[in-house]
Amino acid sequence: MPYLFLLTLSLLPWIPAFLCRVTTLEEFTLLEGRSVTVPCHYEPQYSSYVKYWCQGRTREFCTSLARTDDPRLINPDEDKVSIFDDPVQQVFTVTMNDLKEGDSGWYMCGVEIGGVWNADDAAFTNIRVVHGMSVVNSRVSSEEGGTVTVECLYSERYRESEKKWCRSGDWRTCLLTASGERYEDASVAISDDRTGAFTVTLKNLEMRDTGWYWCSAGQQKMSVHVLVTPRPTTTVSITSSSTPSPSVAHLPPPKPITKESGNSHNHMLESMVVCLSLFLLVALALLARKLWKMQKRDPLLRQAKEMNVRFNEYSGDPCDLQNATVVFLNKESQDAHIY
Repeated sequence: MPYLFLLTLSLLPWIPAFLCRVTTLEEFTLLEGRSVTVPCHYEPQYSSYVKYWCQGRTREFCTSLARTDDPRLINPDEDKVSIFDDPVQQVFTVTMNDLKEGDSGWYMCGVEIGGVWNADDAAFTNIRVVHGMSVVNSRVSSEEGGTVTVECLYSERYRESEKKWCRSGDWRTCLLTASGERYEDASVAISDDRTGAFTVTLKNLEMRDTGWYWCSAGQQKMSVHVLVTPRPTTTVSITSSSTPSPSVAHLPPPKPITKESGNSHNHMLESMVVCLSLFLLVALALLARKLWKMQKRDPLLRQAKEMNVRFNEYSGDPCDLQNATVVFLNKESQDAHIY
C-alpha cells in the first residue's frame, strides 16, 4: 500500500502533460545568418499563464532565453531572441535573429504551471542552422517574350563572395557580379543586396532559353530549371464579300427548334409506348390461354393412361370386354370408368 501511494505521488506532476498540451513543429532548417519564428500553440486554460523559451533537451536542464513576464524582450527585429503571446489565438511566438551554426540544437517552448506537484507543459523542437545556398523556387516558367525572376539565398559566410549565374554545361555563359554590385543587359539582370540573397531576372525570353541553370556563391551551387512556353496565337479568318462561298450559299438555313416540334416528338414517343404495351398485353393473354388449355388436358391424358394399364392387367378373356361400356360419371371433369 505505501508503494502504491508513493507511485501515485510521483505521477501527479505529469498529469497536466496528458490533459493539456503545448504543440509546435518538430524541426526547422534554415541558412546561417537568417531568422526563424517558432509558433507554440496551447490550450485555452493557459491563456493567463507565463510562457517561456529555453534551449535544452530536457525540462530539468533547459537554459531560459525568453519569458513573457520579462518586459525587455519586446522587439523581435532587433533582439536576438524575442517572445510574444497572443491569448486570443492561443499561441505564443518566438523569433530568433541572425542565427549561427552554433545555435543549432533542441529548444523548448513551455507554459509555467507552478506549484510543487505540477510539472510545466512544454513541447520540443529541433533547429538546424546550416551554411550554403538555397533557392526560393527551383522551377520557374513564363511564356515567350516574358520575364522570370530567380531568388538565390546564401548563408552569412558567403556575403562577400562572388556570385555567378550560368547555364548548366556551358561555362562561357556565366555572368559574374561582385558583392553589393549589379549587372544588367538586354536579357538578364543580377543584383546582390548583401543581406543573404541575390536576384536573377531573365528578360525577353525565347524558346531556346528553356533549360537548366545554376546560381552560385563561393563554392556553393543551386540548380534552377527555366521553362519557356509558346506565346498563345489568335487566328482571324477574313472572307471576301465579292466572292461568296458556294458551299455556304446553297446550305439551307437550320430549322429552329420550336415548342411545337418538341411536342410532336413527345406525342410520337407516347404512341409508340402505348402500342408496345398493347402488344405485350395481347401476347401475355395468348400465352395464358395456351397454358390453361394444356393444364386442362393433362387429367384426360392421365386417365387414358390408367385405363390402358388396367386393360393390359386384365386377367380374363379380352373377348369378354366386347360388351364393356364406358360411362362418363361427370361431364365437367370427364372422369371415365369401364364396366
